[in-house]
Amino acid sequence: MSVKLAIIFYSTYGTNHAMAETAAEAARAAGAEVRLLRVAETAPDEVVQAQDAWKAQAEKMADIPVVTHADMEWADAYFFASPTRYGTVASQMRAFIDTLGGLWFEGKLANKAVTAMTSAQNTHGGQETTLLGLYTTLMHWGAILVPPGYTDPSIFEAGGNPYGYSHTAGALDDKAKAAIAHQSRRLVSVTKALTGAQSLAETA
Repeated sequence: MSVKLAIIFYSTYGTNHAMAETAAEAARAAGAEVRLLRVAETAPDEVVQAQDAWKAQAEKMADIPVVTHADMEWADAYFFASPTRYGTVASQMRAFIDTLGGLWFEGKLANKAVTAMTSAQNTHGGQETTLLGLYTTLMHWGAILVPPGYTDPSIFEAGGNPYGYSHTAGALDDKAKAAIAHQSRRLVSVTKALTGAQSLAETA
């Protein structure tokens, strides 16, 4: 059985979309069944349409399915990607998470492996607090956190964040893609161990 992975992202201008696609490519190469999913836009349409870059990104993502509760139940593991907004995830991501109380109450989010990544305009723009705050929520679910730690040289080369890849404004370079790919493969590998497909010793 392959790992069922939901990669759930929000992206205003395209950075987290590109990060999510990089993670999806690596996960599929590692044998996972992947659903690339976006959270619904909650900003007023007139606001989105008034900004050319935001409007263009919305149009670019239009064919990507919006994540649903059914996707959350389907998945064995989750990989979240969201920009940081004042040190926490974007409100669009938070709005989706805040709809999941029913699934949480039924225990349907428990024991799922999960990791996350983020981006900000500057190096100290809240990346670490964004990931730690998101992980706090996921611990309430009873999810199993799978941060990248320092398990691969690519982590150091891409900035050294052990909580999850964090991107500073600009296009993804090869170092960024390598760190994201490692984090994605690690999530798949640990999920395989949790679901009995391999031993934990094989996840290093």
